[in-house]
Amino acid sequence: MGINLTRTIEWKAGSVTTIDQTKLPNRTSLLKIESCDGIAKAIRTMQVRGAPLLGAVAAYGLALTAFHSKAKDKDQIMRELAASAEILKRTRPTAVNLFWALKRVMKKAEETRGDAVDVVKAVVDESQMIATEDVEANQKIGKHGTNIVDDGDNLLTHCNAGSLATVGYGTALGVIRAAWSDGKSIKVIATETRPLLQGARLTTYELLRERIPVTLITDNMVGYIMSKGLVDKVIVGADRIVKDAVVNKIGTYTIAVLAKEHKVPFYVAAPKSTFDMNRLAEDVIVEERNIEEVVKFGDMRIAPKKISALNPAFDITPMKYITAIIYEEDVISPEEFQKLSAING
Repeated sequence: MGINLTRTIEWKAGSVTTIDQTKLPNRTSLLKIESCDGIAKAIRTMQVRGAPLLGAVAAYGLALTAFHSKAKDKDQIMRELAASAEILKRTRPTAVNLFWALKRVMKKAEETRGDAVDVVKAVVDESQMIATEDVEANQKIGKHGTNIVDDGDNLLTHCNAGSLATVGYGTALGVIRAAWSDGKSIKVIATETRPLLQGARLTTYELLRERIPVTLITDNMVGYIMSKGLVDKVIVGADRIVKDAVVNKIGTYTIAVLAKEHKVPFYVAAPKSTFDMNRLAEDVIVEERNIEEVVKFGDMRIAPKKISALNPAFDITPMKYITAIIYEEDVISPEEFQKLSAING
């Protein structure tokens, strides 16, 4: 695979190779994973992250279980797949893509006629299809999204919604990449994204590789730079889009409120696999991560011992703050999304 940011994960008979994102940007290191438990560990420890990528990685977790199974019949392999799906469901509760992918692969396995060998092939093929479709969806998101970007725009993005958060190309960064490829003279402002610094470590890394001008800011600078007129549009990704809100990395809601106050358009770019049309904001479980991520900066402790801390990984932005949602089929307003939810939910 090498370090190829147009494809962040690759299946080879019985193993999955991906980039260890905890080592970036200082070191590029590949992970070779050969079991569902290994996939679950990589997800929990944030070695792999990003909602669309989590969907593909979870699917590959089931593919690894199927590939290495010694099952003699379909019933046995289905039990093994169900057990693996439960392990993967417990890794991270907020990003819906993971659950969507597991449901899709399990459904394919259940519908497959034949013996265990047929199920293995069906599961591996479906996982491969999910990965391929993600790249295609992101490229379409970029194509639709470039229409909302004007030449000369200063674009602010939060967290990392690029190739590293997907199988390839990116969602929010896919829009930025497409606009840049179209010859538009744009500049990007990336928030650092405390506490794990996905913006500082990953987004700037990706944009520099693409030679797209990028400036890094701390999260608490957003209001200041908007007040100075330094932001024309905000483009972020999403981990789940429900009927009445967008769930994304903690800090997104703050940026959305500031954007509305300063009349800066706020766009969300995400594939349909991120849509959760049967739920409302109140139904979403927001992941609470270990407070060690907050009381430390890297390996250095920055807060007194025994201090209380909060560490929600995501926040929830009501639709009233969203200008439009960019997905692989179109660019739609929140009202249009809610109509779509009423039809498909």
